[in-house]
Amino acid sequence: MSAGAPSHAAVAMTWLALVLAAALLTIGAYTYGFSLQVHQRFWTDIADRIHGPMTFRFFLQPTMALIAAIPDGISNARGDGGTRGGVRQALLATARTVLLGLSMDVIYQYKVLDRFYPAEAVMMAVLLALIPYFVFRWITQVLARWWLARREHRTP
Repeated sequence: MSAGAPSHAAVAMTWLALVLAAALLTIGAYTYGFSLQVHQRFWTDIADRIHGPMTFRFFLQPTMALIAAIPDGISNARGDGGTRGGVRQALLATARTVLLGLSMDVIYQYKVLDRFYPAEAVMMAVLLALIPYFVFRWITQVLARWWLARREHRTP
């Protein structure tokens, strides 16, 4: 995502992911509210996803985030991307992964829970796509800076 301006499709997909996440959070808060019971069910359901069906997404989504984070981390290390626009860059890079995660969690919830909890779907997308992206981008940026500094030191 770091080379040039993002395509119109990438920007549209990013906006779709943002609007969909906001709508799902709003619907979830309106439908289920905020209570201790909802909070406990939320964390129990999140923990149960690790051992249930469709566990491959716990590998698939972070791997997709890694693939998106590597070029962005290298670009940031070179100074191409700078530090400004890091969140925008992350949203553009992970929009497809977030949408995939949302759809996979909807399928999981209807298959296993026979219900749909919108806020849980958004949280799973954040936990499996956005957070790994930021972690992998940071690791890649640190390693690339080290590599570039080492290379500059060797060159006369």
